[in-house]
Amino acid sequence: MLFISDAYAQTAGGAAAGGSSLMQMLPLVLMFVVLYFIMIRPQMKKQKEHKAMIDALGKGDEVVTAGGLIGRITKVADAFVSIEIASGVEVQCQRSAVVQVLPKGSVK
Repeated sequence: MLFISDAYAQTAGGAAAGGSSLMQMLPLVLMFVVLYFIMIRPQMKKQKEHKAMIDALGKGDEVVTAGGLIGRITKVADAFVSIEIASGVEVQCQRSAVVQVLPKGSVK
């Protein structure tokens, strides 16, 4: 019994522990808020703009596909578009594969 010290219960320590757990969660919440405004929100905005561009595709638009093909749209269907990449050469691709609409006169 010489080496064992007496143990005493803490009083009024429970209120401080609750406040410190809130302070421990605050940086995690702040990181999520920053992540939302820096990464998630801009990505959702970009997806919305791409969907609007895809919905607005029409015959005669000059486009670039995800594969790098540049051409003029000749036919528009629900899921596919036909693109003339050279005189007399047409390819079909999915509407979602169109990544950019070029200004008129870009394709010679």
